[in-house]
Amino acid sequence: MKFFNTAGPVNPEDHYMLDPLSRIDLSGLRSLIKQKKYFVLHAPRQTGKTSMLLTLMHQINAEGDRRCLYVNVEPAQAAREHVGDAMGSIITELADRARIHLGDRFLLDRLADFREGSAHSLLRFALTALAESDEKPLVLLIDEIDSLVGDTLVSVLRQLRAGYDMRPRHFPAAIILCGVRDVRDYRIHASSEKEPVTGGSAFNIKAKSLRLGNFSREETDVLLRQHTEETGQVFTPKAVESIWENTRGQPWLVNALAYEVTSEVKANRDPAVTLTAEMVAAARENLIHRRETHLDQLTDKLREPRVHRVIAPILAGEAKSTDLRDDDVVYVHDLGLIETRPQIEIANPIYREVIPRMLTYPTQVSLSQQTHWYISTDTGLLDMPKLLQAFQQFFREHSESWVERFHYKEVGPQLLLQAFLQRVLNGGGHIEREYGLGRGRTDLLVTLPHPNGIQRIVLELKIQRGSRESTIDKALPQITAYMDRCGADEGHLILFDRSERKWEDKIFEGEVAHQGIVVKTWGM
Repeated sequence: MKFFNTAGPVNPEDHYMLDPLSRIDLSGLRSLIKQKKYFVLHAPRQTGKTSMLLTLMHQINAEGDRRCLYVNVEPAQAAREHVGDAMGSIITELADRARIHLGDRFLLDRLADFREGSAHSLLRFALTALAESDEKPLVLLIDEIDSLVGDTLVSVLRQLRAGYDMRPRHFPAAIILCGVRDVRDYRIHASSEKEPVTGGSAFNIKAKSLRLGNFSREETDVLLRQHTEETGQVFTPKAVESIWENTRGQPWLVNALAYEVTSEVKANRDPAVTLTAEMVAAARENLIHRRETHLDQLTDKLREPRVHRVIAPILAGEAKSTDLRDDDVVYVHDLGLIETRPQIEIANPIYREVIPRMLTYPTQVSLSQQTHWYISTDTGLLDMPKLLQAFQQFFREHSESWVERFHYKEVGPQLLLQAFLQRVLNGGGHIEREYGLGRGRTDLLVTLPHPNGIQRIVLELKIQRGSRESTIDKALPQITAYMDRCGADEGHLILFDRSERKWEDKIFEGEVAHQGIVVKTWGM
């Protein structure tokens, strides 16, 4: 029985899958190979790059006029900048893959010979020997190229460049370098070099860069329908829409969310159970709470300075796209964390939820807050004014020490409030977040089930610029429009004053109205 794949390349016998080669301009890619070009294929992690390369290898080898070999160089990462050890690992991998996929034992039988001599020539010698071992032109697919670091990466790129003029008889006729980033964006800190080496300078023979994108809306539908065809189990239209909206077609997220709702939730394993949007929402929370490996890897990326310089302004909504460095934006986009069109924003709603949770997780677990403290015994509703009064006092007493704990200090007040809310809700409710460059605010929609339905509360978080009155006047149309769009029961506008004024001048609580909609205002 097939299932949705969340680990490693897809296997048509086991997994629901799209044709990997249908997701890229295959005719353009094949044209580059025929023209004996060296080029780059890049995409964020777990988007299907390896599956595409393996499928391409099998297709080319089946045609018979070329030999094609896939090799993953990630094992050489362990050697770091020990170039000799790294080259030995890569050549061993080449030899074994040639035996498996091409039936060619030439390298394997001569491994000892190819480990002698200069480490900075070993790979070139090995590839020359492999190309000369058969009359058919050799196409080489190198996966995880950017897992290599420092002198090792520089040496690999330069050895590939050194053999370029010998193709196709004495060196691979075409090479695809595959990784998360385009080679032009590599900033290689090699111990043997006085200055960082750019990938473009070390590999200036690159003809083109191709990028493997997310699933389209239609492709997401096709993948989900395969489960229905296999098992008879139906996704409602709203469930399909929910999977698409939450993931925006990020391949791992689509598969993980679909696997969670169909296989991990025990009650849903019965094919007679119709899968609903509510089930998808619960599955999404399960994924986030478990901090699956894919999501957990975001934490490490968020610590990188180049990522920080892009994500922090998005979370704060304080900057414009022109304030960001172009190379930083390209890098973070290549990682799959943001989209750049029609505007720069977090790539999908799941990442929008995960990023602030990851940034505030240690704070959340350290806060002493309980949901029942803020639930009205009369109505069963969340008493948001009581909660914000508690946070107001907490913020006054502890904000300086708590905000300093955040890696993203420039958006610390907003993150601290979100951590406080998350701790109070503690799985009983949900926070939907909206933020982006140039918005000047963070919008939160808090939803909480109660005996008579769903309670919806909007919070707008702003840094106070100028006077209190002008900031409120500017924010009112924004929050009331958001309340109307969400069908919210109440709205709260929170102003964070980061000036040196006394706390007595910062703390306030009030109420204003705009076009008949009442909004509570809070100063922090």
